[in-house]
Amino acid sequence: MIDALVAEGDGYCVRCPETWTQGRTLFGGLQVALMVKAMRDRVPVEVPLRSVQTSFIGPVVPGKLHLRARVLRQGKSVIQAEAQILDGEQVACATLAVFGRARTSAVSLTPPPPIVTRNPQASQQMPFFPGLSPAFTQFVEQRWSHGAMPFCGGAEARTQIHLRFRNEPRVDEFLAIALADAIPSPAISVLRRPAPASSMTWTLELLHDRPQNLTDGYWLMDAKVSAASDGYAYQTATLWSPDLQPVALSRQSTVVFG
Repeated sequence: MIDALVAEGDGYCVRCPETWTQGRTLFGGLQVALMVKAMRDRVPVEVPLRSVQTSFIGPVVPGKLHLRARVLRQGKSVIQAEAQILDGEQVACATLAVFGRARTSAVSLTPPPPIVTRNPQASQQMPFFPGLSPAFTQFVEQRWSHGAMPFCGGAEARTQIHLRFRNEPRVDEFLAIALADAIPSPAISVLRRPAPASSMTWTLELLHDRPQNLTDGYWLMDAKVSAASDGYAYQTATLWSPDLQPVALSRQSTVVFG
């Protein structure tokens, strides 16, 4: 679907099937990946993506999607752009992105490596239940290294999940974006019965010029809920490559109905 995005009029379009939905909307990670792909049509490929800020405004239903993208400002090192997914004349999802060339700096800090409780082979695989599980999860292998699975009454709102897209041996910047949104919120791991949850906003910061892994392997999402009240949960996470290199920092605000 990312490769199938094409220009149409003054925007872009692509068809997305129901198999990539998350409840009544298209999987959020795919929405953002498609919008970044649209922005990439207007931003030089050699300028790395540094951060993406997204607001999930309304449901994006499967079928033919219409997108638009534009550059807001282009400086010597930094390019700021925006993209939207449209529902008629209404904006269903909006993203602001910052692309920036590398520059010389004395500041260089790397997150400490995570303490991995269990390797992928020793971790419990998340089952897929047609009609019950989010449809897109049939394409994602998720193995729980730490924390409870959704709606299992866990003692803490923290999870550590090994994951990868099935049949996707290479992960580029678009698939890295999608992977970073593929896990369920740790907030629903403390619930004892199923309840809806949905992301409202998402900020993703890319830590490398070109996040990619040329060999098949499990990536790692280490996530926790920092605070929650009044039906809203705020979570942070780090995406690690198969060789445990930090790739992206994630922060989401989520509404939880349980």
